[in-house]
Amino acid sequence: GVATGLAVTGAGGDVLFIEATAMQGQGNGGLTLTGQLGDVMKESAQIALSYVRGHAEELGIEPGAFDDRAFHVHVPAGAIPKDGPSAGITMTTALASLLSGRPVKHTVGMTGEVTLQGRVLPIGGVKQKVLAAHAAGLTDVIVPERNRGDLDEVPEEVRDAMKFHFAMSIDEVLPVALEQPTLAPAA
Repeated sequence: GVATGLAVTGAGGDVLFIEATAMQGQGNGGLTLTGQLGDVMKESAQIALSYVRGHAEELGIEPGAFDDRAFHVHVPAGAIPKDGPSAGITMTTALASLLSGRPVKHTVGMTGEVTLQGRVLPIGGVKQKVLAAHAAGLTDVIVPERNRGDLDEVPEEVRDAMKFHFAMSIDEVLPVALEQPTLAPAA
């Protein structure tokens, strides 16, 4: 349940690790958020959980996965305030990873707002975010389809060193971000 998001800070782009965990015996599907998140980012986490809950079956999540559990999403560097909607797909990916048991590929970074229907909306700061991903050694970056034109601002040698995946919806994000499901061993 850890996914790598991309953010813009006062100092340029940065890589954000978003962690998700579940606590057993804690009521039904409540959500705790930590890491000094602003209101818009908190709403993104609520949307992410609602999306994953509403699409559990197609995500390969067990039917009882939400029963008697509460969820906690944390964005480390708790001393630094964080806000904005662009971590939506990252939070959705972290929760989908946690609940499906599929790890997030450590080479992938992502940015994009997500809606309750799972649409991926454009965000700002693409150039700074891509440069931060490159500096952090990530090889694949998922960005909203509607930000495709913003890659023109990224230096060519950085673009050539990375693979870009353009998403219109979250179901185009998860196959790129998550490891393939492992098949259960034959009985």
